[in-house]
Amino acid sequence: MLSLRLFLLLLAFFLVLRPSFSRGPYALRISCGARSDVHSPPSNTRWHKDFAYTGGIPGNATRPSFISPRLETLRYFPLSEGPENCYNINRVPHGHYSVRIFFGLVAEPSFDNEPLFDVSVEGALIYSMPPGWSTHDDERAFVEAFIFLKDGTASLCFHSTGHGDPAILAIEILQVDNKAYYFGPGYGEGVILRTDRRVSCGSRGPKFGVDYSADRWGGDRFWNSIQTFEESSDRAISTTNSIKQASKSPNFYPEALYETALVSSDSQPDLIYTAEVEPNRNYSIWLHYAEIDPSVTAAGQRIFDILINGDVAFRDVDIVDMAGGINSALVLNTTVALSGRTLTITMHPTKGTHAIINAIEIFELVMAASKTLQDEVRALQKLKSALGLPLRFGWNGDPCVPQQHPWSGVDCQYDSTISKYVIDGLGLDNQGLRGSLPEDISMLHHLQNINLSGNSLHGFIPSSLGTITSLEIL
Repeated sequence: MLSLRLFLLLLAFFLVLRPSFSRGPYALRISCGARSDVHSPPSNTRWHKDFAYTGGIPGNATRPSFISPRLETLRYFPLSEGPENCYNINRVPHGHYSVRIFFGLVAEPSFDNEPLFDVSVEGALIYSMPPGWSTHDDERAFVEAFIFLKDGTASLCFHSTGHGDPAILAIEILQVDNKAYYFGPGYGEGVILRTDRRVSCGSRGPKFGVDYSADRWGGDRFWNSIQTFEESSDRAISTTNSIKQASKSPNFYPEALYETALVSSDSQPDLIYTAEVEPNRNYSIWLHYAEIDPSVTAAGQRIFDILINGDVAFRDVDIVDMAGGINSALVLNTTVALSGRTLTITMHPTKGTHAIINAIEIFELVMAASKTLQDEVRALQKLKSALGLPLRFGWNGDPCVPQQHPWSGVDCQYDSTISKYVIDGLGLDNQGLRGSLPEDISMLHHLQNINLSGNSLHGFIPSSLGTITSLEIL
């Protein structure tokens, strides 16, 4: 009886410890602007209809890139409906997610062919769209971030910058392992990883995880292909041998990722990859190796140093030794602070004449946002309705974050004692408002001043306003 009880306790402990693998990962895919569920070729992927998530206007879509999902609709957000617009998605289980947003082009001649706008996730600004994004068949067709969602919702917002109307083709929210892309100290709910790029070295075409038959816990990652870092400096190789130690927790990389590689040449022994990045940011770099070169059969035959912008990040890398044999996956990770716009990764041979690499991932580390106190957000939403605030104000998402895009007429202050933003001022004077003040305005406990002059308000001033002890100017 005791051993049976012990067995049941151990079984229960295992199920609690690893609940994620007793079921498939949570996945939500939205075809923006679609009025019914659709399936996209070639993988027959199901996309849910776009219903009750946001405002904006549905329209016909032009795909900016061949890597964009084959969908026919999108949703765009004219500036007349406000500078901030958000998809608010409920009932998202607590967990770690890959959030991917595909951009679109409105299929009408009168529209700006390339809108430029900012994107935030859970209040954190993760991306500012660069000019020319729609003319490249690469990662610029979407933005992707790995983030912990912990309150049952996902808020994805698009902020106008005066260059066309934001237009969204599709949204994916795909659950990944809670330890996916663990990079050491600082990892967790306070940091978002924005995917800067992924490259599969030596492969002949870009692929998503589904094209690799990858484990769904990998988040259906997109891997761009690169045949050479520089002409005549390297050569592509491949293998049909199976790769060990690839598709395992927590990152679940597809085995096929390690079946191709680039190897340096006699004329250029160093293998050098250069990427343009945003300056003054921190980046998490993931380097993928498997010794698939038939000329290397044992440890000690190929050893190289890895340098990041000239500084040694890894010394004496011996893939066969570190991975436990040939045709075995090895992943190395480091985090670097970059002040300039260039990231250079160099594999420098110290034994043997050539270096090798299979794939590269680069992520920008973005600090998660401290959001506004929820009671005060609800109070502002009630105020928006009661005053009949014009659509041009927007007032969608979080009032205070991202800090680059606060709500118009709202003053914010960070309260370090509760690690939240609070509302300490309202300036809505001369806006043609015709509503009345709701009792819920008293929930703005930190207000110091309110200016509603020059409007046509009616009704009484709520007596509850007197409970805001910080209020100085009315």
